Amino acid sequence: MRAEGQEAEVAEATLTEVMAELAELEDPKARAVNEKHGDDHGVNLSKLRALAKRLKTQQDLARQLWETDDTAARLLALLICRPKAFERDELDGMLREARTPKVHDWLVNYVVKKNPHAEELRVAWFADPDPVVASAGWALTTERVAKRPEGLDLAGLLDVIETEMKDAPERLQWAMNHCLAQIGIEHAEHRARAMDIGERLEVLKDYPTSPGCTSPFAPIWITEMVRRHHAKS
Repeated sequence: MRAEGQEAEVAEATLTEVMAELAELEDPKARAVNEKHGDDHGVNLSKLRALAKRLKTQQDLARQLWETDDTAARLLALLICRPKAFERDELDGMLREARTPKVHDWLVNYVVKKNPHAEELRVAWFADPDPVVASAGWALTTERVAKRPEGLDLAGLLDVIETEMKDAPERLQWAMNHCLAQIGIEHAEHRARAMDIGERLEVLKDYPTSPGCTSPFAPIWITEMVRRHHAKS
């Protein structure tokens, strides 16, 4: 019993220390920038990654950090966790608790994609009535479009995108648009239709794009990535 108590005490102290370190990294200017994107934290992500590198993989600490409901702590948790250690229902609950865009994106990209339950969650989330949860299903589908398209109904996906993307809520619309572009980039037989859907729906056509970056407007995105691919070959 005493050993268990000591272990809990050490873990709690570690959590306290890490939270204190995150508090020291808080930068009001970074918070102001992040809040414009819906992310309520003020920690520079390079410094956060450096802290994660020092802590290495610590699954128990990762779970404790997640439970704090603090955005910076949750981002750190996603960097030091063991992605394959989470159960399906645990990941489902975490996604529904992920309040901010960055936590949502990192959870899907850094953890769920590496978890053995990823495909099961993809199918479940894709059909979820919550548009933010559904956007995770679309993100996982986009991953499959690029890496493991076997078994996917690409024409069917384009049907859904054509019907629903124009009026979809922002996060879901963004995820659908990414899937549209990926189909056009990776699958030449569907490229003309993907380009046509993008041209007609005009989703993200006027999205402000920094110099040197590719527009998220699907026809421009597809054209540029195909051009780069041909330039390399």
